[in-house]
Amino acid sequence: MSDFTRRKFLQSASVLAAGTFTLPSFARASSLGTGSDVRIGFIGTGLRGRNHVNNILSHEGVHCPAICDIDPDAITKTKEIFAGKGKKEPRVYGGSNHAYLEMLKKEDLDGVIIATNWKWHTPMCLAAMRSGVYTGVEVSGAFSVDECWELVRTHQQTGTHLFFLENVNYRRDVLAVLNMVRENVFGELLHLRGGYQHDLRQVKFNDGKGGLKFGEESYGEARWRTEHSIRRNGELYPTHGLGPLNAMLNVNRGNRLTSISSFATKSKGLHQYILDHPEGGENHPFENINWKLGDIVTSHISTANGETIILTHDTNLPRPYSLGFRVQGVKGLAEFDSHTRRVHVEGVSDAHQWDEWEEWFEKYDHKLWKKYGEIAIDGGHGGMDYFLDRAFVESVEANAPAVIDVYDAAVMRVITPLSEVSIREGGTPQEIPDFTDGNWIHRKPVFALGDW
Repeated sequence: MSDFTRRKFLQSASVLAAGTFTLPSFARASSLGTGSDVRIGFIGTGLRGRNHVNNILSHEGVHCPAICDIDPDAITKTKEIFAGKGKKEPRVYGGSNHAYLEMLKKEDLDGVIIATNWKWHTPMCLAAMRSGVYTGVEVSGAFSVDECWELVRTHQQTGTHLFFLENVNYRRDVLAVLNMVRENVFGELLHLRGGYQHDLRQVKFNDGKGGLKFGEESYGEARWRTEHSIRRNGELYPTHGLGPLNAMLNVNRGNRLTSISSFATKSKGLHQYILDHPEGGENHPFENINWKLGDIVTSHISTANGETIILTHDTNLPRPYSLGFRVQGVKGLAEFDSHTRRVHVEGVSDAHQWDEWEEWFEKYDHKLWKKYGEIAIDGGHGGMDYFLDRAFVESVEANAPAVIDVYDAAVMRVITPLSEVSIREGGTPQEIPDFTDGNWIHRKPVFALGDW
């Protein structure tokens, strides 16, 4: 039996309904380094893709036979990672936007990581799942509700798993607060906040040298990401804020998101940036662009169990980076982001006073970070990428359901198109589909419950 046929047989024999789970791969002792041969390919090797390449090539027993990208510079830099780790140079697929189809057809892959322009995420995921290849995809919002359903139905039809690569779920403070939630420190939860508050002006305008360019002649994400700010007005990047909150609320596993209402401010930030830029000014051709994306987009989300969530998207203005988390229950709350971490718990904290984060962190630091923190720290984004990529590799090795799965991907990605509709309709609430077809009632939480 060929490896491809073997994978399809195993998937067909274990096609899982939305509510059925085997033990997550990271809940068992790792079998990496015991002679396993896991073959992982990469579609998209830009900055984010190369971070995955660097992490995953460090796992013993993992091989990467092929990579795919249309950018020669990205391919060159990826090959340098292989050489630096003493790995065999991969076969390269490129030359067209659809070269990934050739790679999926020709290569014998167990898993693939997709880290490309947002518009390619869905078609690439569909192709990979239909090819029987365990699929990991970088985070983004969707372009329509229908494409979210298509991801879910394709998983159900093929039995191929999809791992939604939301790295913030593995951030150290996030996992510590998740421990606090699970140990009922805050009591029954009521209200949570998060978002993506990140000054991306130099990402949206970037020629690689600080110049004022976007589109084909620019560098990195400016080639495509800026266009979204021209054409779309909504919560364009919901998952860094929402992913960790979903885990704390057991979304899709005993709870679900039910509706969203979104509002946007006027759009002035990028116009001002162009006016103030050394290459810009009142006569610059970009000065007359009619930017559609509101500078601050606020979304109010409700849940089946009666909690509320506020998400904030803020990428066009000068500000320090923050995801602005708040987790609040009947007994207390935590507020935490890149520069402020504080806790108040009734009966423990002084009345009307915040506790310093450290005294709570020492008690509730997650066991994964306690055990692997020193190894993880060099894995990217402060170490959370190490845990994300390791979970993906072990899930591929065991062909186990992802701990952040296709249903989680669908409900996070659908926030974007629904927010666009809500804003156009003056904040009218939009129903969030139940992608589990009612199985959320019976599904059990799995994220970060195991140990390696």
